[in-house]
Amino acid sequence: MANIITVTNQKGGVGKTTTTAALIAGLHQRNARVLGIDLDPQGNLGFNLGLEIGAGYSMYDVLTGKHTIQESISKTLYGDVIPSDVLLSAAEVEFTAPRREFMLSQQIQLIEDNYDFIIIDTPPALNILTINAYVASTGLIIPMEPEILSLVGVSQLRDTYENIKSYYNPNLRVLGILMNRFNGRFRLHQDVLDMASEVAEQMGTQVFATKIRRSVDVATAPAHGESVITFRPKSNSAKDFSDIVDIVGGKQFPRIDNV
Repeated sequence: MANIITVTNQKGGVGKTTTTAALIAGLHQRNARVLGIDLDPQGNLGFNLGLEIGAGYSMYDVLTGKHTIQESISKTLYGDVIPSDVLLSAAEVEFTAPRREFMLSQQIQLIEDNYDFIIIDTPPALNILTINAYVASTGLIIPMEPEILSLVGVSQLRDTYENIKSYYNPNLRVLGILMNRFNGRFRLHQDVLDMASEVAEQMGTQVFATKIRRSVDVATAPAHGESVITFRPKSNSAKDFSDIVDIVGGKQFPRIDNV
């Protein structure tokens, strides 16, 4: 059975897709069988991993029953991916059937035995797509920037997490809060880190000890269809993300040298 991890924060621009792509590429480097699922209508995950925009079938096709989840999987150099589609932006209105919260989990059950990890990228909103991801997942990773509005997004997410855990998925847990673009020399960053640690404690988790340092390589890598882990593996941000992959992958999937 796969570990199903959702990367989530209702605040946009906090590094969700960057984190998702790094997890997928990093786990693939460690010989794990990994699938990325893009639930964000912006559809950036596939692009970040080298897929052409509009190539193949998408999660919209899967959730609407137009194509099976098996035939919607695209192969990349960095793992398997099911891309998104801008049509998912109408999900709140279009997906109204009973038990709509379980649409994704029902699909994942058909293929989860083929993978060690399934990593889900979510939109910057707490909508039906995000709820589907939480219901289907075993764990959440919450990226945030060290600024107040990003912290507010985490606090609002907490209520949704607790409701999903109570009513739909009692096994769901938060693996950790991940600080992106962090600089410990800035007083604001330290203050936000302290407040994030308090929120993490309330959610029964912690802020990851590894913080992702700011790097221009993170912004440049998607233009080359890569995660920063493969684009600039010796950069500070790539090393930081690799540490997070080590935590997620555990001893079963150790880091491979010289990759």
